[in-house]
Amino acid sequence: MSQDMSDRQIPLIISVDDHVVEPAHLFERWLPAKLRSHPDAPRIERRGIAGMKYMGGTKYDIEWDESAPKSDTWFYEDLVAPHKRHVAAVGFARDDMTLSPITYDEMRPGCFEPKARLADMDIDHLQGSLCFPTMPRFCGQTFAEAKDKELAMGCVRAYNDWMVEEWCGDSGGRLIPLPIIPLWDVEAAAKEVRRNAERGCTAVAFSEIPAKLGLPSIHTGYWEPFFQACEDTNTIICMHIGSSSQMPATSPDAPPAVAATLSFGNAMSSLTDFLFSGILVKHPNLKLAYSEGQIGWIPYILERADDVWMEHRAWGGVRELVPEPPSTYWFRQIYGCFYRDRHGMESLHRIGLDNVTFETDYPHTDSTWPDSQKIFAEQVQHLDDASVFKIVRGNAIKMLGLDPVTGLWRKR
Repeated sequence: MSQDMSDRQIPLIISVDDHVVEPAHLFERWLPAKLRSHPDAPRIERRGIAGMKYMGGTKYDIEWDESAPKSDTWFYEDLVAPHKRHVAAVGFARDDMTLSPITYDEMRPGCFEPKARLADMDIDHLQGSLCFPTMPRFCGQTFAEAKDKELAMGCVRAYNDWMVEEWCGDSGGRLIPLPIIPLWDVEAAAKEVRRNAERGCTAVAFSEIPAKLGLPSIHTGYWEPFFQACEDTNTIICMHIGSSSQMPATSPDAPPAVAATLSFGNAMSSLTDFLFSGILVKHPNLKLAYSEGQIGWIPYILERADDVWMEHRAWGGVRELVPEPPSTYWFRQIYGCFYRDRHGMESLHRIGLDNVTFETDYPHTDSTWPDSQKIFAEQVQHLDDASVFKIVRGNAIKMLGLDPVTGLWRKR
């Protein structure tokens, strides 16, 4: 039954997909002493950039000029990653959220300082926030691509230690840790999941389509130790669009807006992959979460997957592998999230009330900050209070294993 959202209070939001811009000191402070002096250790340099053209994937054509506007830029082995305004966009006018260089001094401090982030969360009616990486990329691909794997392993562990102890440690449980794994070593990845679970972490970042990173696909069995560690520790696997280092595009010369519009395609492909993989059959307590893919596309892909299973399973390679309609595993084990998706909200009865969470995407250009409460309320006017509670925080509490009463993360 429809209710007027203007006369009721939206519960405090728990956002399951935000981002952190790592501070310049991260690796200087958290790398082991023997690696801090490594010539290829990650470092920030302030450099002038006269021009920067997006080349697709993670590549940019950069024209350096020390007399030009400055960017604080990460250097790590062959990686050159300037900070860009559209990644640290909050606080800028919409037409100023450009692909242009930016320094920490020009960013809103909430991008990289935990106390400032908490203050910005207060402005936006947020209680909790789960943040994906920036410099390591959405699932730690930066370190998987590195040549020196001893240094890369040190960087993964340093990032996770910083995430747990510094970014989240003094937040009163409001900032929720999202560790990364060494993608190139599945046994070490499983060990890192267990190490972080021991100190209270309940989520881990993973690639939506690891094969696109040159890694074994989820169908090979290679990732079994990782999936087992996640199931054993009740660690949910969080997969952000672009965590395959690729975004759907039609042609190399298409404007970035095309890829931005089609970005949900990665989540759709990944979900289909998992539904037909047999992994969710073998691991009935394993949980997955899709981040920033929105949810309006989900009813059709579930319908299509079930139709394929019903009509084509004899030759489709899944007759013995997937014993029930694939949508069974979506409703049982998988979450999606949205920020602006009216169609998804109108299709909630097809997606599942228990499978939907909300995000604010701070500080990216899609972010709903500082109007998240209003934007959310406008999309759920047709829902009752109990449904609104589930979507805005109840499902996130269950998904992330937060305190069921307070909704806060509990460090061990």
